[in-house]
Amino acid sequence: MASLMLPCLDAVDARYVVEVGAFAGDLTSVLVEWAERSGARVGAIDPSPQEGLIALAREKPALELVRETSLEAIPKIDIPDAVVLDGDHNYYTVLNELRLIEERASGAELPLILFHDVCWPHARRDDYFDIEAIPEEYRQEVAGGNGGVVPGQPGLSPGAGLPYPRSAAHEGGARNGVLTAAEDFAADDERLRLAVVPAFFGLGVLWHHDAPWANAVEELVSPWDGNPILLALEENRVEQLARSHSRLIEIWSMRERLARQEALLERLLASSSFAVAERLSRFRVRAGVATGQAVISKDEIRKALDS
Repeated sequence: MASLMLPCLDAVDARYVVEVGAFAGDLTSVLVEWAERSGARVGAIDPSPQEGLIALAREKPALELVRETSLEAIPKIDIPDAVVLDGDHNYYTVLNELRLIEERASGAELPLILFHDVCWPHARRDDYFDIEAIPEEYRQEVAGGNGGVVPGQPGLSPGAGLPYPRSAAHEGGARNGVLTAAEDFAADDERLRLAVVPAFFGLGVLWHHDAPWANAVEELVSPWDGNPILLALEENRVEQLARSHSRLIEIWSMRERLARQEALLERLLASSSFAVAERLSRFRVRAGVATGQAVISKDEIRKALDS
């Protein structure tokens, strides 16, 4: 989505961009490269940065790493020209990130806000990095290990779908999901414009109609906002992801069963009891006691294991 995000940053003439939820620094490195060309600087907010992001911050003077949660950091940082929200994907966190940003700069001064994960699975389904940090009244029942998530199915699917053990057990309803939070925030001000680009789990773009760069951003984003072709492609993509993961689970399960069966046969081959049973079986066949029965030998089992 950088092919759309970066032109939006250029349209805003952003001098300071903040990324919430930088984690390993994959997007951060793209933003820093853009910032070095544009003479801008980047702030990366993450309470648990991975080594790649830490190393990037050491190497790049244009990058400032803030090791706090978004709700701790946003009230203290410089007011940004643009914010990328890609941190804790739940209603409470996203809504309060937006409110804190608005407290610093509201109306036409509101920064350009970009969201990741405004489509399936987190559009209408919370996910929690640390559920204990979320007030109890905002918490959804969590999936745990009770099944995967499948597009079009609001509940959980045991043995199928994509595993999201820290996500809500049910999709939809009030105060559930990233897009729900963005919509509820935008609903409080008719001058706010929220666009959704339905690709790669969804890019959301939020801005104020009175911003001096609003028309430029509108021109860039509007062709992709709710684009039906992108939406159909994304729905197909996530459905294939869920199916592929379900098939992988089946394959892993089959391999585990085969491994257990092979281990049992290996133990059988090493058993003195099996050797006695094989000799007794041969004797019974030769003596005509066990007519019509084949002798199962160690050689046959070894060939089966080696094939």
